[in-house]
Amino acid sequence: MSETAKTANSAPWTKAARLRAMLRGAGVVRAVGAHDGLTAKLVEQASFEAIWASSFEISAAYGLPDASLVSMTQYLAAAVAMDAVTQIPVIADCDTGFGGPLNVAHAVRTYERAGIAAVCIEDKLFPKMNSFADTSQDLVPTEEFALKVKSGKEAQATADFMLIARTEAFIAGMDTEQALDRAHAYEAAGADAILVHSKSRRPDQVLDFAARWDGHVPLVAVPTTYDSVGEDALHEAGFQLVIYANHGLRAAVRGVREALRDLRTAGRADAISDRIAPMADIFALQDMPSPFRANP
Repeated sequence: MSETAKTANSAPWTKAARLRAMLRGAGVVRAVGAHDGLTAKLVEQASFEAIWASSFEISAAYGLPDASLVSMTQYLAAAVAMDAVTQIPVIADCDTGFGGPLNVAHAVRTYERAGIAAVCIEDKLFPKMNSFADTSQDLVPTEEFALKVKSGKEAQATADFMLIARTEAFIAGMDTEQALDRAHAYEAAGADAILVHSKSRRPDQVLDFAARWDGHVPLVAVPTTYDSVGEDALHEAGFQLVIYANHGLRAAVRGVREALRDLRTAGRADAISDRIAPMADIFALQDMPSPFRANP
């Protein structure tokens, strides 16, 4: 579709438009990982600006490795469920784009029609393995991934929808110069933002990348392993979007595991009643009239 037609089809108050506006603003935009409508609602209630439909979280919700085992249909259904019950933008983690350039174009058209604000694709080989898995991390050639970005951008129907290009150069053991070369190629292919990933325990790699970045699209950080750096410091360095990619899921796993362990030991429900949400809280999250008192 031509750029003129895309502009004409843009709706000023779509979630995609709001996400673009926030990324142009003065403050940092914060997204948090979710895997279903309930966790997305909790992200929104906590006053974060966006939801990250995390492939890691969605895969984990199926009890499967984050290794391209979950289909696009399943990822899409999860993202749509999140979007349907919240008012903030959803950014969908789409792994490698589900295949080649045609697959990326199909994904962009499908997610955009569904109302998702943005998709993010990464430059790994398909099938990909989670960035923190103890295995080799192989990337596709820069030109090949740039073609996927270009195909996705040409497929979208409006100017608002965003495609975030994620480089795994640091994950694959490359240096900052190589990461920058890839990011520049992806921006030239039309990427609306660049996510640079790192599994270092320190933020040095991403901060060095940001200091040397001379592109014109926003930068995205995911401080999962380098978690000692604050979002204000990342924003000052040049990152406009910070994604807390999986913290809700990890908190839930620990909380559920500990509660079930203590329930099994005690053999009675009231042993954990002060540590679990009251039924009224769940009813409220479901928008269901509640017969329960606010503090049962």
